[in-house]
Formats: sequence, structure tokens, C-alpha cells
Amino acid sequence: MTKASESTTNDLKEFHKAITAEGEHLYALLHHHDPDILRTVLKNPRIGDDHLLILLKRRDLPEDLILAVYKRTAGNRSHKVTLAIARNPGTDGQVIRSILPYLRLFELLDICLLPGASPDQKLAAERVIMQRIPTAPLGHKMTLARRGTTAIVAALLKEGNSQIVDLCLTNPHLTEAAVFQFLRGGSARADTISMIARHERWKQRPNIRMAILKNSKTPDIWYTLWLPGLPRPLFLQLIRSLKHHPAKKQLLLTEKKRRGLL
Repeated sequence: MTKASESTTNDLKEFHKAITAEGEHLYALLHHHDPDILRTVLKNPRIGDDHLLILLKRRDLPEDLILAVYKRTAGNRSHKVTLAIARNPGTDGQVIRSILPYLRLFELLDICLLPGASPDQKLAAERVIMQRIPTAPLGHKMTLARRGTTAIVAALLKEGNSQIVDLCLTNPHLTEAAVFQFLRGGSARADTISMIARHERWKQRPNIRMAILKNSKTPDIWYTLWLPGLPRPLFLQLIRSLKHHPAKKQLLLTEKKRRGLL
């Protein structure tokens, strides 16, 4: 027998084992290095969810093999297998988008925060979460406010719920730009503005202070505390921005007199 024919015979034996294996032998084949053997294993009639879950934990699976698992389980896919497909970094973007709507809210969040997850996975999971935010229970929103990504926490902040805002402000993913946009938006109220004004992380930032002072809903106490220390150019800018808000006029006039600008 030539080396070529001997190699072919050995290959055929390997493929035969892959399609007929059972028990421990079948589990062992799930760690095989050859993708062709793994594709053959998927045709084994004894393969079940436990085998697929072990296989999908591998981070070296080629995209087409994951697609084969996806197609093989169509119509009778368990939730555990669906989640395992979604969590594998080799999963195709189209497959990801088709199965994410079937995942639970915090399973989606775990994918957003999963080390090694692909950018496509994280972005797709983030979008599904943001679509669900308006109808999510308050308790779920509070958890998202604590753990959410930059985009998720910014979306939650925009809702303006004081309980949620308080949690968002301590989330390390929250950006100054998101806080600034919130202060310029219509959902900011006196109580939530004061939360930001009192917060150690945000109260000393010049852009945030100016956004607070320019908001007509800001409680008077922050003008009393901050106007005396406001640089002259910013003070004059503030006067121009609040000229249509009579409620703040007297506070600004008092500070103008103190500065000798009248």
C-alpha cells in the first residue's frame, strides 16, 4: 500500500469514527483539530445539546462550522444552544442579528461586556437592548444603569427618571458628552440637574457647569454658589443665553452689580 492510499484509508476511518462515535469517544471528537472532522461529527445522529454546547465553547471554530450548527438546529434549537451560538466570537453577523431577539435582556448585556466578543456581536446586542429599554421594568433599567455600556447608559439617562439618573451618574461608561446632551435636552428636571451639580465626578467640569447654568430649570442655589466664581467671558455668555428667561434675570442682575458691570 502506498503512503497516499494509506493516508486516504486513515482519513476514511477518521470520518467513519466521527459519524458513528458515541459516549466518551464522541465527546473527545468535539476537540478535534480538523474542521472537516468536526463537520462530520455534526452529522452523527447521537449528537445532542450537551455536545453542541461543548463544541460552541471553542473560540477557534470557523464561521461556516458555526453556521452548520445554526442550520442543523433550526426549528428545534434550545435556548442554551441559541445563547452559545450568540456568544461565540466566530458567529456570522447575519446569524447574530437573527438570534439576538430571542435572548433575555441580561444575556444580551453579558454579550456586550463579554471579553473576546466581536465588535459586531457587541453592537448588535447593544441595539437590541436599546430597542427594549422603553418597555423594560424599572428594576431591569436600574441594573442596566449600573452595568450598561456607553450607548446604553446614555439612552437610559435621556429618559430622565431620577432613580435611573442617579445610578447612571456613577456608571464608569457614562461620558461627559452624554451628560452634556442630557442637560441640554428636555427631560432634565430641577431634581436631576441638582444630582449632577452635586456629583463629585461631574460638578467640577467646566462644560457641565455651564450646561447646568444655561438650563432654565436649574434651581437658584447653583447660580448663588457658582456665579461668583464664573470667569467674566463665561458670565457674559451666560447672560446672553438666559436673556429670554425672566426667572433667572434677578440672579444675573445681582451678580452684575457685584461685578460692577451695570
